[in-house]
Amino acid sequence: MLILLQQCLYLYDLNDHHNVYINRSVGELLGYCPEWVVEMGPSFTAAVMHPSDFARLPQHLLQFQTSPTTETLNFEYRMRHQQGHWRWFWSQDTVFQRSPDGTPQQILGTAIDISDRKQIEQDRERFLSVGTDLQVITGINGYFHWVSPTFEQTLGWTPTEMTSGFWTEFVHPDDIQTSVAEATSVFSDKETHTFENRYRHKDGSYRWLLWNARSYPEEQVIYGAAVDITEHKQAEAEREQLLEREQSARQAAETANRIKDQFLAVLSHELRTPLNPILGWTKLLKKGLLNSKKADEALATIERNAHLQAQLIEDLLDISRILQGKLALNINSVDLRYVVSMAQETVRLAADAKRIELQTTIEPGVGKVAGDVTRLQQVLWNLLSNAIKFTPQGGRVEIRLAQVDNQVQIQVQDTGKGISAEFLPLVFDYFRQADGATTRQFGGLGLGLAIVRQIVELHGGTVEADSLGEGQGATFGVRLPVGATNPAACPAFVPIAASGLRGMEILVVDDEVDSRTLAAYVLEDAGATVMSVESAIEALKLFSQRKFDLLVSDIGMPEMDGYLLIRQLRLLSFEQNAQIPAIALTAYATETDQHHILQAGFQSHVTKPLDPVQLVTIAASLVEKQFKV
Repeated sequence: MLILLQQCLYLYDLNDHHNVYINRSVGELLGYCPEWVVEMGPSFTAAVMHPSDFARLPQHLLQFQTSPTTETLNFEYRMRHQQGHWRWFWSQDTVFQRSPDGTPQQILGTAIDISDRKQIEQDRERFLSVGTDLQVITGINGYFHWVSPTFEQTLGWTPTEMTSGFWTEFVHPDDIQTSVAEATSVFSDKETHTFENRYRHKDGSYRWLLWNARSYPEEQVIYGAAVDITEHKQAEAEREQLLEREQSARQAAETANRIKDQFLAVLSHELRTPLNPILGWTKLLKKGLLNSKKADEALATIERNAHLQAQLIEDLLDISRILQGKLALNINSVDLRYVVSMAQETVRLAADAKRIELQTTIEPGVGKVAGDVTRLQQVLWNLLSNAIKFTPQGGRVEIRLAQVDNQVQIQVQDTGKGISAEFLPLVFDYFRQADGATTRQFGGLGLGLAIVRQIVELHGGTVEADSLGEGQGATFGVRLPVGATNPAACPAFVPIAASGLRGMEILVVDDEVDSRTLAAYVLEDAGATVMSVESAIEALKLFSQRKFDLLVSDIGMPEMDGYLLIRQLRLLSFEQNAQIPAIALTAYATETDQHHILQAGFQSHVTKPLDPVQLVTIAASLVEKQFKV
């Protein structure tokens, strides 16, 4: 938005006297690349600002030492364009960052080009000093006695036409009262009066005129000289609009900044909260002081909180994919009755724990939709999880599935805390929560509903929220277009028994000892013989010495990463290992990462945090395929 407004937004360091950041408008206004401006440091201002204005700059910056954080200070100055000419700018600066002792460190500012306004001001000053060709002599009776021929060029009226009518006939109706008052004042003394009004052009439009008028009582006339300032007025109006838009943009940026700070605080809280029971129960388990029942409770708590943290991270990754336009859908024909059933089973334990009644109404004849079944389950799971989270003990959550014309509608209605009228329009925004205080009752990052909206819209559908207010419950409705596609031919996923790894020799490569140890243990427990090393270089040495049936490698490692390892392995002449099946075990989880992993030469990948069943199943599947070949 700020770039479209044709203004520079910059962040200036008061200690090092250089721009920490400047947006791309500097290129359009002055011809300089923003990266070059930042790289130039303090020398940029000294080289480009007019010497007279550069001498005034320290005094302007010194004012921030005593100005409050909310005060905005203005500064007018000239800057040399890359082509060599000077441009005038008007800046609004405010303190952006202070040191712990309150000393200003950085200022945030916006600058707009006022060269046209400055030129108009200079033209007006020149006119006032040397006179003008737009001149009139007006009698006390209100008629023009004489009008200079140049008025015809400005207003289209001939002198004869203007002198044949009362002077107010040419004035804009809204300006007549003030113009008559000014004329009366001019007649009352011999001082020169300056005022503005609009005169009607012969084509019906109006031109702004700036008048200098003086009366001569002895002649009972007023001598007036005018200059056309229409362009100046238009520039002024545009500048006012620009300032209003800039202020709106600044307010929006400040609001976004507050939301960001609030989100980071919530993020820190939400990521740390699951760690507390995980670390606490882990220490108690290590001490061996828990009986069997308590140990089972501890393990269940650790698993639950680990899944919670993994879900928080997955939400953040989803938002990143959405913002980059990289959230991919695997489209197939989807029966939403199955989606409803699966999502309901996923949240049933949480509902039972709060004695919340789950009701499902599925109307007959509901058509299939074209969609990604996993993502649609994510949508419904998010809506149901929210409903259960915000519904008190003993409440009710109802799911309704029906077909409305050529759309399938899913409604999730609860008897929970409801949504205020003020927050309802913001409920699907990123990082928005009705309660952002540290005393808030409910956790979460405020991402779930934003993800829901994006996934639904990617499916060509709509989602809306409704509530009668706080304490009145809420209803969320999703509508998706009916339209089944030909489902992709996907083989059924059948888990392979652990015995499928018996007798297999597997090499695990990971620089992180805990991840390496866990992966090795899972594979050994499934019957494999496992060797593990901490670097790709060690792995290549082993490959040159002996044969393995499977490689499981981390991607992000020092010196040589997993990508380079698999490429080197495919290129080197280790006949016994050149075509070894390989699994990437990685925390890089985006669709782009997965594409790069397969392109590099891995046959599959397992995303951290590690799911033991998934690792064993994929490993057995790859080894089985290798032996069939």
